[in-house]
Amino acid sequence: MQKREVSGAHPTKLPRARILGTGRYAPSHVVTNDELSRTLDTNDAWIRERTGIERRHVAPPGELTSGMAIAASRHALEAAECSAAELDLVIVGTFTPDSPLPACAVYVQHALGARCAAFDIAAACSGFLVGLSVAEQYIRTGAARRILVVGAEMLSRVTDWTDRSTAVLFGDAAGAAVIGPSTDDRGILATRMYTDGGIAGMLEIPAGGVREPLTPKAIEQHRDKMQMDGRTVFRHAVKGLTGAALEAIADAGLTAADIDWMVPHQANQRILDQVSERLGIPKERVVLNLAEYGNTSSASVPVALDEAIRDGRIRSGQHVLFCTFGAGLTWGATVLRM
Repeated sequence: MQKREVSGAHPTKLPRARILGTGRYAPSHVVTNDELSRTLDTNDAWIRERTGIERRHVAPPGELTSGMAIAASRHALEAAECSAAELDLVIVGTFTPDSPLPACAVYVQHALGARCAAFDIAAACSGFLVGLSVAEQYIRTGAARRILVVGAEMLSRVTDWTDRSTAVLFGDAAGAAVIGPSTDDRGILATRMYTDGGIAGMLEIPAGGVREPLTPKAIEQHRDKMQMDGRTVFRHAVKGLTGAALEAIADAGLTAADIDWMVPHQANQRILDQVSERLGIPKERVVLNLAEYGNTSSASVPVALDEAIRDGRIRSGQHVLFCTFGAGLTWGATVLRM
């Protein structure tokens, strides 16, 4: 497999980047497994057994990705006791922006009242983690002191609701975090990010770009919706998540036993069970919200993180492992001390 490491262990002489506050948002409308079974050849027991998903939040017509991102961002800014005017950068991880141009991040920046640079990162399910790694570089070099990183996806708009293999998986949500410099030993300890474009076709939206422009025929054939080779993605996800996590943990000078909480991309319960078993991290130390939200792509890690912080599971001083996997194929892991 062709792969390239983007970042690894960090020099200790530079200030660490740490999370100052988090927030989340999900549409109020919920679609249950039973509702899907009315239009698909499936049922609640089948979906739960194979995915661990019970329901997913789906945005109504008129709601936008930027709107979800703005709501989550406001919660994060409040938690961080940071005003929008203090932000030096806004990064939004998404592959479902409001429009092809401009970036979703510019709408977030404007709505919040920030006066800073803003851009999107299209790394699918790895979007938040990639955005976090970019923000870390700005913080560590002193180029910025307050950065908003958002993961927001409206997957309901790019899901083929007639395809049982994908329609049961995805939901809409947004999660956000404010990043700043640490004055002590808290913060990001290590990050590993990888990409293998040689297997990009395993998870893609074929039409809608310059390679295959959107046409009435493409829409009729659902080529503007997500298509996935589930078995291949499953195999690569388990291997990639486990490998990147072990490397990041080692880079941080820790062992799996030192990890208090794993906050993984919420893709599939079977994938997460295999990864936690291979890492030797008990299921009781894995933050899961898959049953409630399904797979929300780049939003899944920050949404789960915010839930675990606000309900008191994740506390200051604990070691937390983020790991994610998505289209590209991309995968990676980050270890931080909260």
